[in-house]
Amino acid sequence: MFITLEGMDGSGKSTQARLLAEFLRAQFGAAKIVLTREPGGAAISEQIRGVIHSLRNDNMAPLTEFLLYNAARAQIVAEVIRPALAQDKIVLCDRYADSTLAYQGYGRQLDLAMVRDVTRYATGGLKPDLTFYFELDIEAGLARRNQGHARGEELNRMDVQTREFYARVYNGYKLLRQAEPARWIVIDGSRAVESVQADLRAQLSPRLRVNLSS
Repeated sequence: MFITLEGMDGSGKSTQARLLAEFLRAQFGAAKIVLTREPGGAAISEQIRGVIHSLRNDNMAPLTEFLLYNAARAQIVAEVIRPALAQDKIVLCDRYADSTLAYQGYGRQLDLAMVRDVTRYATGGLKPDLTFYFELDIEAGLARRNQGHARGEELNRMDVQTREFYARVYNGYKLLRQAEPARWIVIDGSRAVESVQADLRAQLSPRLRVNLSS
């Protein structure tokens, strides 16, 4: 099963992905669960991540950014995600193609048909079985992100965009959910970490046909 976690920066999806992976490993065994991220998750993809996110590259063209994200994605799909799915593993991915549609398609206002075509080519058409979206309003997300930076968390080039950019991304996610409601599950990300995790497990439980409420 291929599960992705999406949301605005600061929504808590990375923390929730890690906690969910730890929990599922305890239930099914470590070998059954693969936790990865985008961009990154494979050696080549992590190198590309460094280029995309470097604050030194503040003059990066939107098209360059978009193509780099998909280059990293093509590698992780080929090296990590498809092989794991072929072995009947559960793959949790912190961000995937929907992030590019939201951030580069809607946020950067690139041609959406082109964005979809190139992304489909990079992934070989691989789509998630299920996508969790962590809902959090823009201001709350920015506040959380700034608090994280103050604690020493990564500050990257995508963290220093305009309020208008984030508003377009937020709206883009809304449109993506409306287009494929059966795939998306919205989780209220404004609550305490423990409450969000409990909700996540409760939503996932029937889809894995196991009780994950403990």
